[in-house]
Amino acid sequence: MFVLYLFPSPGYPGPMDDIPLRTGAHRGAVSNAVGRFEAQEREAFDDGWGSAWDEDLPPPRTTVQDDSTRSILARNDSPDLPFDRSINPYRGCEHGCIYCFARPTHAFLGLSPGLDFETRLFAKPDAPALLDKELSRKGYVCRPIAIGTNTDPYQPVERQRRIMRGVLEVLAAWKHPVAITTKSGLVARDADILGPMAAQGLASVALSVTTLDRDLARSLEPRASPPLARLKALRALADAGVPVAVMVAPVIPGLTDHELESILEAAHDHGARAAEFIVLRLPGEVADLFAEWLEARHPRRAGKVLSLVRQIRGGALYDSRFGDRMSGQGPLAQVLAQRFAGATRRLGMTPARWTLRNDLFSRPPRAGDQMALF
Repeated sequence: MFVLYLFPSPGYPGPMDDIPLRTGAHRGAVSNAVGRFEAQEREAFDDGWGSAWDEDLPPPRTTVQDDSTRSILARNDSPDLPFDRSINPYRGCEHGCIYCFARPTHAFLGLSPGLDFETRLFAKPDAPALLDKELSRKGYVCRPIAIGTNTDPYQPVERQRRIMRGVLEVLAAWKHPVAITTKSGLVARDADILGPMAAQGLASVALSVTTLDRDLARSLEPRASPPLARLKALRALADAGVPVAVMVAPVIPGLTDHELESILEAAHDHGARAAEFIVLRLPGEVADLFAEWLEARHPRRAGKVLSLVRQIRGGALYDSRFGDRMSGQGPLAQVLAQRFAGATRRLGMTPARWTLRNDLFSRPPRAGDQMALF
């Protein structure tokens, strides 16, 4: 079903409007296209009283709603992921990274993978209690939990909500291993928990760095920490004894690929001794959102970038096959892999594949437990 809006809506576009936003609004997506599961598609229409596209709309505000989920561990059996369970303290992500492969998950909520994904957030305040309950289950088998695999656990709202910190406190109490990925300098706040865990072989952290260009980062990932703040977080965690890695991710051909070696060198200078890289992935609605962003923010590069992406994705903008989806295929993908291998070898950096300990897992003491007399 196709519905036309005859009158411009006040305020910012609703969840099913496809109205371009002002490019200076400090958001990643430049539209809020309808989710793929919606029965209606809507499009703004100028009825002669004023163009919806020309209105000077106010910047959209971020809203956070509590998510009353009953479970917190997500499990997977993907052959190209090094973990089988993960935690996401939040749904949606205010970082607004235009390339984020998690954007399509908002469509399952009846919301847009565009602007909604970065402005209509859901927090899971019960995550620490739910995790404690899960770890208490009879028969639970301890294996490392990955956090930050879908949306960032240290996005801006975490500064006030502190849900991720609560999750870490539970993991530390149970002596449960955890591997964190983030692009936020806020992770250094929790060095007081991560340091002692790392000393027991229970924690590792990877900081994702896409570019060292502050202006480009502001456009690509508008509310993530600036590149220098992430590098400083690497140093702070390394000084606290936490194994740290840099994730050069995503590598965007024609836009950021020339920085591959520079990012690795900067991360090494800030304490990272391990590294990985992932080529740009554009699943589902992300392909159109990214192309739209390129045309709006970097129109002179758009054609070249999309052409190069197709070269590493077999002629398409995305290839979902296991193995290929992370690294791509073809000559360009091979060159990127060779450059990465050469730079990490020169710097003495290893793959970010630490073996975290599962054998220390144990039930923490509880209030009311009978104390040993001797």
